[in-house]
Amino acid sequence: MGVILEARDIVVRRGGTVVLAIPQLEVMESETLAVIGPNGAGKSTLLLALSQLLKPERGQLLFKGQQLSFKDTLGYRRRIGMVLQEALLLDTTVYENVASGLRFRGFPAAETDQRVSCWLERLGIAALRGRRARQISGGEAQRVSLARALALQPDILFLDEPFSALDAPTRMQLLLDFQELLAGEDLTTIFITHDRDEALLLGDRVAVMLDTHICQIGTPEEVFTAPADPEIARFVGVETVIPGRVLSVEEGLAAVSVQDFILEAVGEVRPGQPVLLFLRPEDVTLWKAEQATGSSARNHLYGQIVSMTPHGPLERVVVDCGFPLVSLITRASSREMELQPGMAVVASFKASAVHLIGR
Repeated sequence: MGVILEARDIVVRRGGTVVLAIPQLEVMESETLAVIGPNGAGKSTLLLALSQLLKPERGQLLFKGQQLSFKDTLGYRRRIGMVLQEALLLDTTVYENVASGLRFRGFPAAETDQRVSCWLERLGIAALRGRRARQISGGEAQRVSLARALALQPDILFLDEPFSALDAPTRMQLLLDFQELLAGEDLTTIFITHDRDEALLLGDRVAVMLDTHICQIGTPEEVFTAPADPEIARFVGVETVIPGRVLSVEEGLAAVSVQDFILEAVGEVRPGQPVLLFLRPEDVTLWKAEQATGSSARNHLYGQIVSMTPHGPLERVVVDCGFPLVSLITRASSREMELQPGMAVVASFKASAVHLIGR
């Protein structure tokens, strides 16, 4: 699998302020690259630059090894497809909307009809082909936008937060359908999102953007379980960050001093090294004090519940262990243990759940 798109030294300014700075980025053939980051990080600017809809102050784009010119963008744009957050549909039928790109590019009528019918069927909207765009729902409109882009058989599909404006059930169903579709297509996709769950579900690789830069890129497992620094950790959902110092290391297992505790963690560190311990809330299990022996985890911390807040189907529990430790548990477990603020509990987690980085 080779590189299909490469960006080198891309810089974009607005009003004299740098809003995008990408020294180097490679997108591989057939991969889905999910670009995540908070609002204002530069994600949409990156998409516009990579699709040549925005000319940067400086930099190079290479498509299949050939440098692209920002003076002649039509040939490249004919090789890509794009779906935006808002479905920009013509005031005509669903069929005509999906066919519009093909007709604009001069495809024969028979091939246009074959492609349109295929993608209407694959995206589950064949029954809507004669419906006017203003008569369909938001989720259906995004399916039409996807069908219109995919009917072009693009070399690269650009997606700019296409699911963010949908209600939760519609969004999840479209995500699952799109995940299944991508699995069966030899299609390169660059997917912009601020939603971690979307990146985990769809991304073969994940790039984290913070403050105009790509700060880390790797597989979802690498990025979400081994963030490169505290800022990335906070964005990808690591809610507990604890400073400590390595006491010893034996066969890859480090003993780390954290206040009055000694915790065990897996990591490439050295004795005496100051470190940060990153811990995701879903990896922390809570027990009543008298039940703590039921856990096989190597680490046990005694503390007191500070707060409890609903988190979708889960409960977010903050425990004071001399430092705040966050756990996500099911509401059923919370009710069974009769957890409440002020209660003494034991928090447990495996050594392998801790990610260590040197300070």
